[in-house]
Formats: sequence, structure tokens, C-alpha cells
Amino acid sequence: MSVTPVLEADVLRRQDPELADILLGELDRQATTLQLVAAENFTSPAVLAALGSPLANKYAEGYPGARHHGGCEMVDVAERLAVERARSLFGAAHANVQSHSGSSAVLAAYAALLRPGDTVLAMGLHFGGHLTHGSPANFSGRWFDFVGYGVEAESGLIDHEQVRTLARTHRPKAVVCGSISYPRHIDYAFFREVADEVGAYLIADAAHPIGLVAGGAAPSPVPYADIVCATTHKVLRGPRGGMLLCGDELAERVDRAVFPFTQGGAQMHTIAAKAVAFGEAATPAFTAYAHQVVANARVLARGLAEEGLVVVTGGTDTHLLTVDPAPLGVDGRTARGRLAAAGMVLDCCALPHGDARGLRLGTAALTTQGMGETEMARLAVLFAGALREGGDGKRTREEVRDLAGRFPPYPR
Repeated sequence: MSVTPVLEADVLRRQDPELADILLGELDRQATTLQLVAAENFTSPAVLAALGSPLANKYAEGYPGARHHGGCEMVDVAERLAVERARSLFGAAHANVQSHSGSSAVLAAYAALLRPGDTVLAMGLHFGGHLTHGSPANFSGRWFDFVGYGVEAESGLIDHEQVRTLARTHRPKAVVCGSISYPRHIDYAFFREVADEVGAYLIADAAHPIGLVAGGAAPSPVPYADIVCATTHKVLRGPRGGMLLCGDELAERVDRAVFPFTQGGAQMHTIAAKAVAFGEAATPAFTAYAHQVVANARVLARGLAEEGLVVVTGGTDTHLLTVDPAPLGVDGRTARGRLAAAGMVLDCCALPHGDARGLRLGTAALTTQGMGETEMARLAVLFAGALREGGDGKRTREEVRDLAGRFPPYPR
């Protein structure tokens, strides 16, 4: 099934040709450039169909069987299906699928377990912590007292001794494990041990690896964490949204933290799309996909290292990697601009030590398109070539366009 007929539908062109052109322009951008943003992916036409369904019309505050509006018979069935599929997929006793985003899921986890002013131990923002892990510009940094742990200077790996020392010193109410740019598997058993030692809750922010967890390509935080927060897009390939997983003992607190404490009406079309994505992720095809994502990331990391870039931690266990382009004579922001001109879209990110900016990239979207190790090896060469080429990246852009054209995200 192609998404193009949906975007080209006569009703949209007739009603709002200006917006129709914008949507088609975005489809063309996605199809003619390489999407290396680690948080992005191409969701399926079935997920898109659910997002554009009449379920978008329904107001449904509350939970199945206890709504504040009438007419919720069918959306109740849809939400129950999403919850059961999430529980089965991740082996969790309870799932809440109403969170509008990963950040709102983290907010709900804090609301369920903490009081304003409580101390929280999480990865420092400079080392890969998310905004919800204590940024002063975010609710987390304003409402709670965050203490940040980091990574070892030489290896770039999480400094476990520092984590334990900080936990013993500050006695946090909660410990958060998870990152937006850490490319290695997290030792959830270690964090559970530390949390238990100081009497803290353990919150796993698994927004990035949760899709790999679903496909058996990364360890699961579910057996260890009191609450797991996650997004439903990224590697999971669902709609943009969030979810929480927990045990039965925290189920009511989590549900009340989502509604009515931090959100109102659930977005039923998005919840239905989550159900579709959970169903897709339970298939053997998705398992193969998840493992291919990691294989591609490792080949890309190795290729970039061979081209002279510094790969943080020396490689990756996941879909993402962080690199320092300084050995090629450019800083992170300049590098991002040159790569964009050449048709490679990605993010800047903080490097673990110092003030320099690096590059964060991921292989989830490219793998969805059908690219494999051969394409990753070539991409590493193109990547470095764009950084060395400078200017408008015209020569590299032509080859990038050709590569993208051979793997359309939504074939016509």
C-alpha cells in the first residue's frame, strides 16, 4: 500500500491545495535524502491509516469502561487491544498507552513516584541525559533536585562507580537510567542494585532502545525497573507518542498520573495506531528488522572510524552512534550543515567531555527502507566525503540522491 494516493486525494487538493503541496513536498524530501536522525523512522501505511481514521473524532477522557463521555464502545476496544498487545510484547504486568509523548510519559512517572523537591539521580545532560532528566529549562529541573552521573573519560562508558557513589551520597528518591545518545546497552541489573541499596525507585527511560527490546535485539528494562517510560516511534516504528510499563503494584498510581493528573482526553486515533505498531512489532519480520538495525549501525560505526572520525565508546550496541568530526577539520555544527547540503539529515549532540559538539546518527529509518551492510559501508564513505568536500556538497549530493532513490520509503 502506498501513502501517495492518500496525500494526493482529490479532497485534500480541492479543499486545501496549499497544504497538499506541503505534504507532498515533505514526502519528496524524505524520499530524496537520507534520514539519519536517530529518533526518526518511517512508520507503516497501516499505522498512517489508523492515524487518519475517524477515531480522531472521538473524545475519550478516562479509561476503558470508565469514560467521561458517551459513545466510547469502539474506542474502548481499541485501547484495550493496544494495552494487551503492549503487555504481551514487552512482558509487562501493566501498560498505559495514553501518553502523548515520551516526555509526557516521563512526567507521569515522576508524578506517580515523586514529590516536588525530591532528589533524582540521572545521567547528566552533557553526557547524554534527556531534557526531562533535570534540565533547568524543563519541568524536571524546576520541580526536582537532580544529580547527574557521567561516563568514564577514556572509554565513554557509564561510570558505574560514580553512579554508586552519588547514590550513596545523595540518597535519591528515584534513579533514572536512559539516554538520548549513549550507544551501548545499559546494565539494568546494576541500576536495580544501586536503587535497592539506597531505597530508591528505578525509572528506565527506554525511549531509544524500546524498539530493539521488542525485536529481541537489546536487553529489556521491564524485569528491573519500577516504571519503564518509552516512545512508540523511533525504532518501534509506531506513531509519535509515549507509553509506560510497570507492575501491578504501581498500575493505579501510573494511570492516575497520566489521567487526570497530567493529561485530559486520550488521542484515540494515535492509540489505535500504537496498537497496529505493537502488532507489527510482534512478528518475525520485525525481529529480523531490529537485528538488522544494529548490524547496520555497527558497520556504519566501523566505516566512519576507518574514515578518520572518532566514534564515541568505539562503536555501538544499538541503532545510534555518536561521532566527533574534529579529525576531519570541522566542528559539529559545520559538519551538520555540510551533510545537510549533501542530503544526509542528522543531529548535533554534546560530546561527553569538553565543550565541542558532535554528531548523533541512527540507522532505524535507513533499515526500514531496506538498506543493509553494503549500503552502510558506502554511506560512511559518502559521509566523510561530504565533510571533506565542503561547499555545497554537490558531488556527494548526487550519489546520495541516487542511493535514496533505490530504496524509497513508500514505494508507489
